[in-house]
Amino acid sequence: MDSALEAAMKRHWGYDRFLPLQREAMECVLAGRDSVVVLPTGGGKSLCYQAPALVAKGPAVVVSPLISLMKDQVDGLRERGVAAARLDSSLPEEERRRVYASLGEGGLRLLYVSPERLLMEGFLERLHSARPAFLAVDEAHCISHWGHDFRPEYRRLGLLREALPGIALHAYTATATPKVREDVALQLRLENPAVLVGSFDRPNLVYRVAPADRGRRLLREALDRHRGEAGIVYAIRRTDVDTLAAELSRLGYPAIPYHAGLPDEERRRNQERFLREEAVVMVATVAFGMGIDRPDVRFVLHAGMPKSLEHYLQESGRAGRDGLEAECLLLYSGADFLTWKALLGELEPEVHEAALQKLNEMAAYCRGTTCRHRVLVGYFGQELGGDECGACDVCLGELEVVPGARETAQKILSCVLRLKERFGADYTAQVLTGSKEQRILDNGHGSLSTYGILPEVPRQSVRDWIEQLCGQGFLVKQGEYGVLGVTPEGWALLKGKREPRLLKPAAKGARRESKAGRAGWEGVDRPLFDELRALRKRIAAERGLLAYMVFGDETLRDMARKRPVTRQAFLAVRGVGEVKAAQYGERFLALIRDHGAGGGS
Repeated sequence: MDSALEAAMKRHWGYDRFLPLQREAMECVLAGRDSVVVLPTGGGKSLCYQAPALVAKGPAVVVSPLISLMKDQVDGLRERGVAAARLDSSLPEEERRRVYASLGEGGLRLLYVSPERLLMEGFLERLHSARPAFLAVDEAHCISHWGHDFRPEYRRLGLLREALPGIALHAYTATATPKVREDVALQLRLENPAVLVGSFDRPNLVYRVAPADRGRRLLREALDRHRGEAGIVYAIRRTDVDTLAAELSRLGYPAIPYHAGLPDEERRRNQERFLREEAVVMVATVAFGMGIDRPDVRFVLHAGMPKSLEHYLQESGRAGRDGLEAECLLLYSGADFLTWKALLGELEPEVHEAALQKLNEMAAYCRGTTCRHRVLVGYFGQELGGDECGACDVCLGELEVVPGARETAQKILSCVLRLKERFGADYTAQVLTGSKEQRILDNGHGSLSTYGILPEVPRQSVRDWIEQLCGQGFLVKQGEYGVLGVTPEGWALLKGKREPRLLKPAAKGARRESKAGRAGWEGVDRPLFDELRALRKRIAAERGLLAYMVFGDETLRDMARKRPVTRQAFLAVRGVGEVKAAQYGERFLALIRDHGAGGGS
């Protein structure tokens, strides 16, 4: 690796080692070879083009979809001593002129632009005269019709190859299936690109899934686990966002809403609050997300099922971008499936079938009984090593296997057949548990041989098992009302030729900590960490910065682990470069000395 590049990384970012595939991605940039780079959120994809821009000849141009995302990235780079700027519609004319002047004079290392700005008449000609070193297209999945966040203006970026011949193009994204990667390369007209795909596994994220019937209790328990930390709660509808935000606020949680139906000023103010305040809960639709660059989000909770695994990976991936442990809880219901199915019905026929397949895959994940990490990486064509991930409800022992699962499943399937496959999951669970509800008695179902055949089991547990049997392919939901039917696999199960796997919540006990949780706090002086966090907050307020732009949580934990008391030792902390050491070193070192720590000298 180029020694100048390594020096730039250490000086401006405080890093002396690379995350997986970062080195290879940077080498593509420096060699002038087109590339498609797929790294998970938190995998350091932005650094793949930011660091090479400091040693390349000419400015780097970064295409980014959202003004808020560009602003945060530029502010963060400037704080690290990097000459960066942005051009977008929010800038006053005078500021735009200054940026153009800096570009023309060679005073910029990175210029962020929106696709609309890039393709404005005359802009590419001006850019050509500035002789850019390379072009980076961030959030490149937006180019593809098959991606989860397609944007028509991104589709036109193929014009760059003609307008800027000989300049390498690099596409970066956190989530892209093989089909999306191929489409991105095709639409950008990349020439023999290197395709670098990192692992889609995020071992620092703890994935949990539960039926929405227990949602409010589980939601509150999760929020209580993360008191004093920032997080996002996603809901499907705007009305759900408003209701849930108000309810959580009444219960004492610092919750604020965000969706496209709010007035622009309120939406902007709430986003600013989320970015600036250490502990705030953003309740939002998926309108909130792509522009959020905050690395210390400690939890993402879904109060409703997303419409695809790609959306779920993107949304849940906003937690723990700093590589530290974070929680992802997904609450689902059959109603979510029907809601999305109705919305998908409005799509054009050529994309409807693919969208419906993605929805079915999402539903299968929710009902699944195997390791969550294994399913997610498998969706993107990868395998997870080892027997247990140590970071999901299944592998952490929060769910336990139901003894006699085959017999229990046979009882459930038999009941579906005796109901002549004409009723849904709720009704079937009521029959199995012996409900005295009048409509069941009026229908004559109280006399069925399967009526009350599971009398000692809570109805919610039976309902969960029905969903699990659907997820394993033994039952299927049909029609608008989700009527249950027995599949060929279900008939094989009834004949004793298949073995189901049914799970239930484990008995109450001490919650096991994830591997990432144990590793993240190992050796950390927690009281010192809290003091360092308070100092960071004060400095950020003084300088008008977002707190993580001073130092991220990963860096503060490493400080509280190493407890440096000299400048040399301070520079050995991960994430502390020379620029920030000069800006903040004395204040942090003074605090550490006052705390009474004697290590790290």
